[in-house]
Amino acid sequence: MTTTSTDRASTVQDAHVGLPLLRLAELAEELGSERVREETAVLAQRASEGRFYVACLGQFKRGKSTLLNALLGDRILPTGVLPLTTVPTVVRPGGSRGARVRFQGGSWMAISVDDLPQFVSEELNPENKKGVVGVEAFSPSALLAQGMCLVDTPGLGSVFEGNTAATQAFVPHIDAAIVVVGADPPISGEELALLRKVGKQVNELLVVMNKADRTSEEERRAARSFTTKMLEQNLGRSIGPIYEVSAEERLAGRGPGRDWEQLVGALEKLVRESGRELVRAAVERGFARLSADLFLIISEEREALLRPIEESERRIRNLRDTISEAERSLRDVSYLFMAEEHHLSDMFLAQRKEFLAVASPEVNAEFEKELKALPRHYGPKFRRDAFRLAQVVAERHIRPWLETEQVAAEREYRRVDSRFVSIGNDFLNRLAESGGPEFTRMPNALDSDRGFRVRSRFIFEQLLHVALPSSPLRYLADVFLGVVQAYGVIEKEGWDFLAHLMEMNSTRVQSDVVQRVQESRGQLEVEIRKLLHEVTRVAEHALERARTAKAEGAASVKNALGRLERAERTLRSLAGPSEGDQGAEGNERSVRAGENA
Repeated sequence: MTTTSTDRASTVQDAHVGLPLLRLAELAEELGSERVREETAVLAQRASEGRFYVACLGQFKRGKSTLLNALLGDRILPTGVLPLTTVPTVVRPGGSRGARVRFQGGSWMAISVDDLPQFVSEELNPENKKGVVGVEAFSPSALLAQGMCLVDTPGLGSVFEGNTAATQAFVPHIDAAIVVVGADPPISGEELALLRKVGKQVNELLVVMNKADRTSEEERRAARSFTTKMLEQNLGRSIGPIYEVSAEERLAGRGPGRDWEQLVGALEKLVRESGRELVRAAVERGFARLSADLFLIISEEREALLRPIEESERRIRNLRDTISEAERSLRDVSYLFMAEEHHLSDMFLAQRKEFLAVASPEVNAEFEKELKALPRHYGPKFRRDAFRLAQVVAERHIRPWLETEQVAAEREYRRVDSRFVSIGNDFLNRLAESGGPEFTRMPNALDSDRGFRVRSRFIFEQLLHVALPSSPLRYLADVFLGVVQAYGVIEKEGWDFLAHLMEMNSTRVQSDVVQRVQESRGQLEVEIRKLLHEVTRVAEHALERARTAKAEGAASVKNALGRLERAERTLRSLAGPSEGDQGAEGNERSVRAGENA
């Protein structure tokens, strides 16, 4: 087989990026950390394949999926009026069209490209009830031939908040981004918030104004000026050109080209000039996190070898006592969490009461007027018509209110979610200041950017089901009521049904957000406990290995210290001088102690 320049470049990249990661995985295995070993192996595979992720970001209905299809020259990604479900879809280079999905706790399953909507569309997989955790499509597009992967992310701002959460969760994996904006409306506050977060780690942003065929030149000019100003203010740097395109026209092979060739050229330039650098940066981010975990393990093991076993045992007992006290202190933190939760519930309860006070007279007036106009001939049919009317009138007033309420609910949920993380970090910081040096090295601090997001369960009460009588006896009674012209009984039940719809549906947002806050609080408390016990786990593992070495004699201790020294020296050489300097003093101490053992 002929070796191409791309193959040679990939081989060079493997040597400079993949091999250090494989060595890091070997060190993790040697130090007994299976978790670090597994995560490093995954990172090494991405590096060896030269994969980098260009995510398509933007508001719901910006035409992101259509744009990616146009770039690929193939309608491979589902498009439509309903949003994607809570799973980003990664389009990878492949010899032919294909797709696969992975479910929670399972392996990858090959599927047809035509079946992708079954797993990624909100219509066929609402709120990701099928439990999909990964979706990949494969395309022979020349644009992807050198390692670029395009990522179709769920849109921001739809009523399905899990979609926004999924896009936010994918941010750490993004290496470059295509930001899809519009002229009507222009860039939103939610998009700007996401891009501020993405901009912290991504320099390569391509801004695309899609659907240029649907707006006037004046509208696009105003939107372009506004978008440029807002992005540059929020990112603190120039964003370059905004590419005006119509992805749908491009796919259909009609209309003017506009800035299409320039956009494709910018992506090709990104691959050509920045592809390997993007892979390198992604690997560096992962490497820094994983190597820090190994430095901690080495430090713990060295200290356990240098101190008497009795001191280490006493230290671990103290750690356990401190953590037990911290567990009790978590109750105080829980009270703060609950106070936030109660405030949120009270706020939405007040808003619901205000809405019902304003809307109910209008709803009742409309229902009364339209109920009088219903034909009164056959009793069972009148019941169905009356109940359908209640559904239509209730939906007419509740749904617009719920849509605006959901936006406010999400804003408040994010505030509380961020507040939870802030309270949790304050608690851990106080513990680190008072609980001993072990807690100052606590791994994996709570991430205030990521938060502990719980996807929305917002479910609108089904307003369009057929309100049939509940039994044959009820049906016969309705027939009788129609015969004797006694429609008042049915009308009363219609009024009761209307009240039920108004009451039940006006609580949807409140119930949804409160439940999500409760689950977010639970997840955060679990995460805090995991961090606390991770400190003890590392110390106990170090003591176990030190006890074994000391039981075998001084030579074994010396060998163990030498092993740690070599591991740290290797880790320093892999991680660079800044990380390596922190262990120099410990090395000298371990060598002297080993010689005296």
